[in-house]
Amino acid sequence: MDFSLDESAQAIGDLAGQVIGDASTHERLRELEKSDDPRFDRDLWASLATTGVLGAFVPEAHGGAGLDLVALGAVLEHAGRSAAAVPLWETLGLGLPAIAQFAPEALAASVLPGVADGSTVLTAAWHEDGGEPLMPTTEAARTDDGWQLTGTKICVPAGAIADAVLVPAAVEGGSVGLFLVRTDAEGVGIEPLTTTLGDPQAAVLLAMTPAELVAEGHDSVRWAYERAVSTQCALAVGVVARALELTAEYTKERKQFDVPIASFQAVAHRAADSFIDTEAVRLTAKQALWRLSVDMPASAEVATAKYWAAFGGQRVVHTAQHLHGGVGVDRDYPLHRYFLSAKEIELQLGGTTRQLLALGDIIADELV
Repeated sequence: MDFSLDESAQAIGDLAGQVIGDASTHERLRELEKSDDPRFDRDLWASLATTGVLGAFVPEAHGGAGLDLVALGAVLEHAGRSAAAVPLWETLGLGLPAIAQFAPEALAASVLPGVADGSTVLTAAWHEDGGEPLMPTTEAARTDDGWQLTGTKICVPAGAIADAVLVPAAVEGGSVGLFLVRTDAEGVGIEPLTTTLGDPQAAVLLAMTPAELVAEGHDSVRWAYERAVSTQCALAVGVVARALELTAEYTKERKQFDVPIASFQAVAHRAADSFIDTEAVRLTAKQALWRLSVDMPASAEVATAKYWAAFGGQRVVHTAQHLHGGVGVDRDYPLHRYFLSAKEIELQLGGTTRQLLALGDIIADELV
């Protein structure tokens, strides 16, 4: 395994860090959060397009640079560190990979150039009420003109601002497929959801909605799911790393009995545990992304990375809140964004129990 970034990946990561960091100040994020509009910084999104960050991950055949998941992980880490109000993970991690890999040429050509120039926001709808991500109950039916979908998807990231949604659905005969639904299509209902983080999630209601087939089969659905999870883990790396940095800075400045609280043994031990958890999130995420980027089997590594993003991530941000005391819950201080982001990451795409069950199944299969 080689976790080092090549020149292209390092360059796009540095560029994304500068663009996102300059635009995602605490003051700018507070301005967005206090407005009545969705938490979406359209100016930053346009800057990511014009600087080539979005196009870097679009295949060369469609006007991009075709960089891999390792490079994408470097960009998403910066998005997590800055709590950026843009759908980077949703577009580049949830929507783009499956379309670039599986979609017919005409479909890819109608979508991917818009990703590169910033005119198209993508996402994917993996969640249903009580359903399993890999076993959707949303139904896909063949028609004379193609396909129609019927069902309800909940908690769709960036669903309130997306132009197209990748939808896993059940196909007659026991199969499954990935379908692209345009949000302006007939039979689509978008219900914005109020979330603790304020991000523009939505429920997507489908009633005999026209859809375009991206890929059919359990293997292609799992392929897309594993890339969705692994890229989310890269986002988690930035979230927990920044939460730990804020905690270190605060505990060195906050004094009790005329000494910094960082010098207290109990505080130091909790901070040390958070450092270990942060490194676990980082290393397992990089392992999963690297294996997927070179087309190696990675189901166990993806489940391990998501377990640490969920379990370790929550430990880090809870410690951050506890060591900050009352300051940590003040929305005029940035820590709350990382706590809420970590909670969303924990619950989206399957939490700790789902990942441990998946690992148990993998171990049992290897013993047979």
